[in-house]
Amino acid sequence: MSEKFKALVINQEGDNFTREVKSLEKNFLKHGDVLIKVDYSSLNFKDALILKNGARLVKEFPHIPGVDFSGKVVESDSPNFKEGDEIICTGMRVGESFYGGFSQYAKVKSDFIIKKPESISTRQAMVLGTAGFTALQCSFTTKQTREILLLGEKVNDVIVTGASGGVGSIAVMILSKLGCNVTAVTGKESNFEYLKSLGANNIIKTSELDIDARPLDKGLYDGAVDTVGGNVLSKVLSHIKQSGIVAACGNASSIKLNTTVMPFIIRGVKLWGIDSVNASIKRREFIWGEAAKLIDFDKLEKSIKEISLEELIDVYPNMLAGKTSGRYIVNVNK
Repeated sequence: MSEKFKALVINQEGDNFTREVKSLEKNFLKHGDVLIKVDYSSLNFKDALILKNGARLVKEFPHIPGVDFSGKVVESDSPNFKEGDEIICTGMRVGESFYGGFSQYAKVKSDFIIKKPESISTRQAMVLGTAGFTALQCSFTTKQTREILLLGEKVNDVIVTGASGGVGSIAVMILSKLGCNVTAVTGKESNFEYLKSLGANNIIKTSELDIDARPLDKGLYDGAVDTVGGNVLSKVLSHIKQSGIVAACGNASSIKLNTTVMPFIIRGVKLWGIDSVNASIKRREFIWGEAAKLIDFDKLEKSIKEISLEELIDVYPNMLAGKTSGRYIVNVNK
């Protein structure tokens, strides 16, 4: 590699928090045993929080954020990877405790990465990124896990909250591909037609669910993917049918959950937390291996915005303010 490379660096000195694209030297990268030339990263909600003020996740400064990336190995001290291997990195506290993907080069531990399936490109890997990886886990939990637990009883009707976001929109596509009747929940009327193109059969405005929930309401859905938390998740729980699974993976609306035990003890509803950060290598390899079968990348491209490291600084506040939709991928070499 060249001795210098470009990266987005955040720093905090007292009350002064800064974010700046800088030219760095190779010895700045202090973690790991595999050096990767990064092709793409992506902007996730967690990234936006970290770019704002560290989000209490970053303990040491200066720091390179970016919770996921894809690229090619250029140096390796691990027997599991060699120069030229194309890899994907998601989770494992990369971008939080360890330097992340908002950089032209990254150095990480070998068990943080997996070899990219040949069926997708490094760009497509970050079109999905952590959001797509999370959506795949949520969708498998909502449909396949319930069908296994109930010995083949089919999951038909599902609801996806925060459907205009990265996780939600991809979950709509996957669940539709898996044969479900999908209800998408969004606060953005401008995205109704796009969500229908991804496979949503019905669309509900977020405001219809962002209200105080009764302990139990009419059972409407066999399962759900929730990305927002708060009142919306409480309301969704009250509408889940017998033995349904709700995969909870986000808190875009609120970290609070005001509910009762009734959905769980009367209908046997299961609230299933999705942890994308600490997934095992085996699970990561399986999930990414399934991606090409379930994702229509041509459809997703309609919602993809490709930005540079410099543009990240202008875009992240809009994500925090709920003014973005779809996915932002970061071309670190742009």
